[in-house]
Amino acid sequence: MSDPAPTWADEALPEDSFESVVNRRFGRRSFFKGAAAMGVVAAVPMQLTATCAPTAPAPADLTFLPIAPDATDTITVPKGYRSDVVIAWGDPLFASDGPFDITKQTSAQQARRFGFNSDFVQFLPLPKWGATDYNRALLWNNHEYTDAKMMFPGLDPATYPTLEQTEIELEAHGGTVVELQRNGDRWVAKRGSRFNRRITATTPMRISGPAASDPRVGKTTAGMLNNCGGGLTPWGTILTAEENFNQYFANNAAVADPAVKAAHTRYGIGNGATERRWENHKDRFDLAKAPNEPFKFGWVVEIDPYDPVAKPVKRTALGRLKHEAAASQLTADGRVAVYTGDDERFECLYKFVSSAKVSKDRAANRNLLDDGTLHVARFEDDGSGTWIPVVFGPELQAAGFTSQADVLIRLRDAAAALGGTKMDRPEDVEPSPATKKVYMACTNNTQRGTAGKPGTDAANPRAVNTFGHVIEITEGGGDPAATSFTWDILLLCGDPADPSTYFAGFDKTQVSPISCPDNLSFDRSGNLFIATDGAPSTWNGIFSPAPNDAIHALPVEGARRGQVKQLLSGVVACEVSSLLVADQDRVLFASIQHPGEGSTLASTTSTWPGGTPRPAVVAVTKKGRRIGS
Repeated sequence: MSDPAPTWADEALPEDSFESVVNRRFGRRSFFKGAAAMGVVAAVPMQLTATCAPTAPAPADLTFLPIAPDATDTITVPKGYRSDVVIAWGDPLFASDGPFDITKQTSAQQARRFGFNSDFVQFLPLPKWGATDYNRALLWNNHEYTDAKMMFPGLDPATYPTLEQTEIELEAHGGTVVELQRNGDRWVAKRGSRFNRRITATTPMRISGPAASDPRVGKTTAGMLNNCGGGLTPWGTILTAEENFNQYFANNAAVADPAVKAAHTRYGIGNGATERRWENHKDRFDLAKAPNEPFKFGWVVEIDPYDPVAKPVKRTALGRLKHEAAASQLTADGRVAVYTGDDERFECLYKFVSSAKVSKDRAANRNLLDDGTLHVARFEDDGSGTWIPVVFGPELQAAGFTSQADVLIRLRDAAAALGGTKMDRPEDVEPSPATKKVYMACTNNTQRGTAGKPGTDAANPRAVNTFGHVIEITEGGGDPAATSFTWDILLLCGDPADPSTYFAGFDKTQVSPISCPDNLSFDRSGNLFIATDGAPSTWNGIFSPAPNDAIHALPVEGARRGQVKQLLSGVVACEVSSLLVADQDRVLFASIQHPGEGSTLASTTSTWPGGTPRPAVVAVTKKGRRIGS
């Protein structure tokens, strides 16, 4: 396994302070300029309140000294912390396979090795779900997409893709289950475990729920594509979310049925060839030959990591979108609610609530997600909100829908017809384990308020929203089954020196800059951890050099609510695409996606994690102490 030798960061010196950390990195820039103005946010909604009475025991303090924004090609963490590569693209999962050789790739080998472009990460105890005393665990990791320029040495654009390159890329998609073993305070990947498994873009899958009855979708498919975010069910299965599936399908112009063509256009499928050109070798990606194939994608997929032979299932009752997340929590009466965002500008937030209750018998929950009610969120300007059922009936029939299956397949149009609020790229959505409040990352939307595009509203208050924001949702009665909610803006991200930023009312001279919030995780006591996507391009002209994507932490309750502190810096041109605080808060897993993106293997801008740039999962620890201490 790829595992560059880690080193412990030096312990913090007593005289170090937040300001000294920033000054060491950026010198006398305008970070603290205009301190009086920084405490005031002009022209923001009345629901931007700094007060929020704790509804749970006071969370453990985040006492770590924040790092400064960083542009180096290394994982940077606070003093006293360390980071280790757990597993990287190409690492073997099975005992009979040797070390990765990037010059000798085959599709058969890639199907047995860790996939490309790590994303959603999850951690589950062994020997079984629910174990509380364990030294073994399972790691799940999504593999969102491939980048041929960073996979194939000497890539020839004139001949790309060959059939073998296409098949390698198909096997590099999907996800991985790998067993981890505790080694001191570290978690190490175990090669050859019976649990180790690859699920790829060719793995046979079942399709279930209301849309499976529709001939456009059917009951089976091969594989999953562009798996970005995800979640964990209360019974210990993985929910992995298909996002930008549109990029794989070519020739929408050749589709004869105008309704089918319009449905594909609504989800961003182009009229001509794709950049990958897989359609040259695989008919399923050519809409001139397989016009209904895209309807099999854009779903949430349920996978049982404890059963290596269990067939993955696409759960259509959760709707067809560019899903970023599928986070769950139990309702007051024991059902399950699943939250998901549609990650595109001016798309919506959704919640599914099951009809049946979660059973203590794990097997009895096997089809729980096939029956329930899907809702779309409407955010009102007064800080209230409504979960609107997205259910076939007279209103949607009048809008041109023919069945609940049709509603779920064309969910974007159904949500628009019902008045769902168009958000600034709703990405990860996560409930707090301490309060059950729900947090949504809106990564950015530079088109908000521009010509021909929707203007600002209270839930999306900034025109040309470059830096993104985070919204806090409180379900009616504290119950995830509620059909009403209230909401606040927790963060308006950006440079704290910018008067338009907002950090839940906290003193902005004592917060780290943050841009493009993407993925979220909580520790056990309810502190929020945020990973960013695309921040470097937004920092141009503000920081020099523009710092890398990062992980930040902040309390969302108590006196320090809103005090954002940077915990990790990624590497050059990467996205910190997922994160998870796990193992009794003693480890932070993070997915480091596409290091060196935008360059090539021949002239790469990143050599992380050790020569050849490779996506990977890292584990951040602090000598067995709690993350955040």
